[in-house]
Amino acid sequence: MSDHLAKRVAGFGTSVFTEMSRLAVQHGAVNLGQGFPDFAGPDFVKEAAIQAIRADLNQYAVSHGTPRLRQAIAENWQRATGRALDPETEVSVGSGATEVLLDAILGLVNPGDEVILFEPFYDSYLPDVLMAGGTPRFATLLPPDWHFDRQALADLFSPRTRLVLINTPHNPTGKVFSREELSFIGSLCQRHDALVLTDEVYEQIRFDGADHVPMATLPGMWERTLTVNSTGKTFSMTGWKIGYAVGPAALNQAVRATHQFVTFATSTPFQEAMATAMETAVRIGYYDRLRREYTARRDLLAGALQAAGLTTLPVQGSYFLLADLTGLGFPDDVSFCRYLTAEIGVAAIPPSAFYADAGRAPLLARFCFAKRDETLRAAAERLQRLRTLEM
Repeated sequence: MSDHLAKRVAGFGTSVFTEMSRLAVQHGAVNLGQGFPDFAGPDFVKEAAIQAIRADLNQYAVSHGTPRLRQAIAENWQRATGRALDPETEVSVGSGATEVLLDAILGLVNPGDEVILFEPFYDSYLPDVLMAGGTPRFATLLPPDWHFDRQALADLFSPRTRLVLINTPHNPTGKVFSREELSFIGSLCQRHDALVLTDEVYEQIRFDGADHVPMATLPGMWERTLTVNSTGKTFSMTGWKIGYAVGPAALNQAVRATHQFVTFATSTPFQEAMATAMETAVRIGYYDRLRREYTARRDLLAGALQAAGLTTLPVQGSYFLLADLTGLGFPDDVSFCRYLTAEIGVAAIPPSAFYADAGRAPLLARFCFAKRDETLRAAAERLQRLRTLEM
């Protein structure tokens, strides 16, 4: 049947997430691979959705988002950055950040345009660029602190550079790009008249005082930056798929032009519930509590991995930990993750899936700690089996 596939998707295949999840089910493994919580989201958000459904807010919303949610997003942005937004033209809502990212790339990138990606990268970025007919260029983040070679990045820019895609806090490394790093990237974009698309879905999940700086807030960057975010990670409701974009009207129009012919409109009652979530979160101290709880989960998993003999890399944000596999005797991260799932009973993700060339990937495994304490403890117990292995 592959002969029937269009060329733009023929090479995509099945994702590593699908393979590892299938293995986890097959072997009854504790799944620390896929990046979603296994615990319930806040009751006040769920209740808001129930009330919206009962109030018969169940028909199509305005294509670019319900007015109440766009207003809540604008107020949230102003509270965080000091910049007032026009919710009618500078905020757009879509069915998850993944959709909004594709909307933006399809709406902004012409065939032959070059798009700079930092690798490792979230797995949808490269397919998005390829579907738009863009040419990807790769800047590699280097462990253990995940810095990038500045001259190498500068050398990637050309007259055909259209867009730079930045994810901060970063999946899978947990890196939070510093103000100084973002300023350097921004200066290159201004010099070459390139746009910036930022994926900031983990902005509220940060550790040890790490400071999240939206690229759009830096001097000269508002007019050329589109910021994509999501309520799913922040409120532990990934299945609701409520994402959004913030930026100047012209860049929002690129998102809307695509979105209207993809999903047209996003779930109305869930939009209403997320408006309630944003209106309520600061008042009740939700974001501070979220960071405290995720810090405890991070520390629990890091301790379990260390006890099993796996050294973890520092993490500033997101809900993932990377563990060093050096010296365990595995030729690559995929073989380790398959072994870990099938023989040890814990599923993880091989980060080589986040590289254009798997040969550039260091020998690491990604573990998700957006899990209940009992899930993490069950994984910790099984991970102890690694101590008895003779590699």
